[in-house]
Amino acid sequence: MGTNGSTMLKPLRQGLPPLDPAAVSSAASCALPARYEAVSEARRFTRGTLDQWDVGDRFDDICLVVSELVTNALRHGLPADAVCADPHASVRLHLMRWTERLVCAVRDPSHETPEPRDSDDFAAESGRGLFLVDSFADSWGWHPLAGTLHGKVVWALFRLRTAG
Repeated sequence: MGTNGSTMLKPLRQGLPPLDPAAVSSAASCALPARYEAVSEARRFTRGTLDQWDVGDRFDDICLVVSELVTNALRHGLPADAVCADPHASVRLHLMRWTERLVCAVRDPSHETPEPRDSDDFAAESGRGLFLVDSFADSWGWHPLAGTLHGKVVWALFRLRTAG
């Protein structure tokens, strides 16, 4: 079975992370404005939240993946004219912790499937976001929103070690 870039990076499932939402022990979310400074706001929010939750050695991985997911949502999930212009076009970051798992989920108004860019240029500044998500998270996926909410959620799951 060959592992070329396109098959390796397929998310494990198009759908929700395999966790019971009712069993979540901690959750936090924040709305992020449609401007690129939102990435540093997301990092600050994530660091502050993870400082209160015991995530052990996954702290840096989670912060990196949050940065990538928020950057992708701003870059690809908003209409080109919305970034910096439309106060209603926003991205929302959710952090949810279970006993041995943590999920970062980023919601944006686009229905476009998140797809890694085929790039052999590893020095390139963009196009590697989903490669990083795939490398640092234990699994990831996405699902379209239903009902009155428009857009999609892209999520990444991290396994956490528990004390003892």
